[in-house]
Amino acid sequence: MSVNVLKARLRSQYRYFLPFRLRWADNDQYGHVNNSVYNYLIDSVVNTYLIEHCGLKPTDPNPSEPIGLVVASNCNYFSSLEFPGVVDLGLRVSKLGKSSVTYEVGFFKEGVDSVSAVGGFTHVFVHPMERRPTAMVDQMRKGLEKLYVEEAKL
Repeated sequence: MSVNVLKARLRSQYRYFLPFRLRWADNDQYGHVNNSVYNYLIDSVVNTYLIEHCGLKPTDPNPSEPIGLVVASNCNYFSSLEFPGVVDLGLRVSKLGKSSVTYEVGFFKEGVDSVSAVGGFTHVFVHPMERRPTAMVDQMRKGLEKLYVEEAKL
């Protein structure tokens, strides 16, 4: 995906939002949110959605359904976020396969339509014990389909 395409993202291009009040500890020595916090927030919005809409049960001591393992991650930064602001985390799915999904998260300053950063990661669903790729369950797929946004062909 071109950085210019990502930089042009707007709120309307995301399907699910989760607000997050930035904390003092999120800032780095330069006065803006540290890059590691972006990864934490990407993981948080994805897993919140999976728990609320896809049947994920992360505290199940004996999981029988496939689990998602992160196999790739990324983030592109366009403008600074800083404490004490609120960031709206926009979530969409850009690729949806039989056993994998690629999430995209847009970071929006509260009340702003243009994106400050775009990041995400790819999950591959695997058998919880064997750790071999396997198809995701129907409830997971149906929840993720609601987030899928097909990229316009240029």
